Amino acid sequence: MPNELFPFSAFNFEVQLFIEGAAALGLSTPLCSAEFAECEGLEKTMEPKTVREGGYNTRQTQLVGPVTYGNLTLKRGMTSSIDLWTWFDLATSNTTKRGLKAQGVVLMLDATRHKVLRFNLADCLPIKVKAAALNAKDGMVAVEELQIAYGSFTIARDSGAMQEAGV
Repeated sequence: MPNELFPFSAFNFEVQLFIEGAAALGLSTPLCSAEFAECEGLEKTMEPKTVREGGYNTRQTQLVGPVTYGNLTLKRGMTSSIDLWTWFDLATSNTTKRGLKAQGVVLMLDATRHKVLRFNLADCLPIKVKAAALNAKDGMVAVEELQIAYGSFTIARDSGAMQEAGV
């Protein structure tokens, strides 16, 4: 049976963010790689334009309208790495790096951990970075959150994975 018939598990994914010239800014390359426990917000929405023709009172025509994109929300266990915080500071500072954008990739993996789908995100801009809530009573992992606005994304089969599977 082809693997295309089986749904993916929600926990098999990787996220990578790349910034051109990251090393010169003191950032790691990639900025982060497969470090997130949660990833949500991969969405496109098209707002149709409704047109009514004169004489057709019971009918309307739907035309393609503008496409909007969601915000990507990433959550991970907080570590001593401050690359995401530094990126936010650079992107929001009053320097030549203001508006510093990244390119992103979200990879879906199948049950055998082969990369099968790729979401390519363009023009990623950090819009919110949030430290973990600290509570001495909980004993939970400290989780930080990053929200990213992206200009667009495409989805494609990962060609490397398809060649490995013989497709």
